[in-house]
Amino acid sequence: MEATIVNVATPPSRLLSVRVSPETESADNSTAEDPMSPTGRVFEEMGVYIVVVMGLCTPVNLPVFRAGIETELVTRFPRFRSIQVTDGSKDGKPRWVQTVVNVDDHIIIPRLDLAAVDSNPEKAMEDYVASLSLLPMDRRRPLWEFHFLDFPTSEAASTTVLRLHHSIGDGMSIMTLLMASSRSTADPARMPAMPPPSKRTGAIYQRCPQPPRLLSGDYLAWLWSYFVLAWHTLVDMVLLAATVLFLRDPSTMFTLVPNPDGGQPRRCKRLVHQSLRVDDVKLIKTVMNCTMNDVLVGVTSAALSRYYFRKSCDINNKRICLRSILPVNTRPVSSRQTYVTKVETGNRISNIICPFYIALHNDPLEYVRTAKRSMHRKKSSLEVMFTQMTVDFLVKYFGAKAGAFIFRCFVTRTTAILSNVVGPAEHITLFGHPIAFMAISVYGLPQILSLSTISAALSQVCN
Repeated sequence: MEATIVNVATPPSRLLSVRVSPETESADNSTAEDPMSPTGRVFEEMGVYIVVVMGLCTPVNLPVFRAGIETELVTRFPRFRSIQVTDGSKDGKPRWVQTVVNVDDHIIIPRLDLAAVDSNPEKAMEDYVASLSLLPMDRRRPLWEFHFLDFPTSEAASTTVLRLHHSIGDGMSIMTLLMASSRSTADPARMPAMPPPSKRTGAIYQRCPQPPRLLSGDYLAWLWSYFVLAWHTLVDMVLLAATVLFLRDPSTMFTLVPNPDGGQPRRCKRLVHQSLRVDDVKLIKTVMNCTMNDVLVGVTSAALSRYYFRKSCDINNKRICLRSILPVNTRPVSSRQTYVTKVETGNRISNIICPFYIALHNDPLEYVRTAKRSMHRKKSSLEVMFTQMTVDFLVKYFGAKAGAFIFRCFVTRTTAILSNVVGPAEHITLFGHPIAFMAISVYGLPQILSLSTISAALSQVCN
């Protein structure tokens, strides 16, 4: 079996305009054509990709891993055997069309400088992953590929990198897909366990039940909650409109500087990961009576604050209010428990703009308290719903360029993207290889900071 080496030739980087034969369209009993979602079309227009770095506890067994890719991913999930085309559809909109997949075309083993690998394997791995953000993908094939770095680092015996286009799916769908393709390390006969579902099973905002008694204190509080909801939603929508038109975060070292010609610079995006103990996060969550997201946002704010004041030596600004984009999963929360029977690919996410602060506190828990207040305020708003409705409306009636323009305004006029993906609750084995760690990120957005976390029990010692 021959594996593909990184090709420096420039493949097509835009949607293909091809005519698909009836044989190709009917090559599978499942749906041969599937329209792209509005969010997927926006990611296609902007050229956004997802990168998943997985540390393996053993050296790569390429034939075994390749067989797992073919039987688990390509055979089971149509997106991994589909290409994006525009020609031939009734409305001219892009759609997914299934095609024949040669798995070897999607397996890449790069040639790296052996001296650099021996001297600093972590840096060699990070440099290679960063270089992927500058390499286009061949749109004549399904937009995914596995890169294998078969040398040890301090955390893993080898590393594999999954790169795929964001139009294939969002973070939750990709993580669910990987979980459905893996097995429990403790019991290879079963799927890995997922964390128990949270109390919330609907969207980020959930209606309060109406009290049975009218004109009671509970009834008045119920009415007041709707007034607060309407007010917060109105304020958030005004701020969203202001962000599209003129409102920007203050300029800091985290702000992306545009090119002199007005365009956005194309930079190499470096992915650096850090493992935290899930038990420590859960302990803070319990003590502070908040969510894991609150803790992670607080930890991120604390880390960025210390970095900012250490690097800038700024003694005049004691508190800087910046804003981040938080992707929100719009699926029912309980849907991640059903991945055994159904994996739902695609993008079902919306976004909210949430403030976070660059400040120095004597009490480290103050960062978590501030994050908790901000997130609690956002939960009392329909911002996520109206944001999704706005993007869907613009894409439907004005095209993907309009939706991409709005989203690009959000990204360029805020400072960071913060996301959290729920992972497995135990150690897992993917295609015969135990996983030591997983790190996920995105590139293609005109923003410097993209901070993603995976809440999973994966860290283990590799012999």
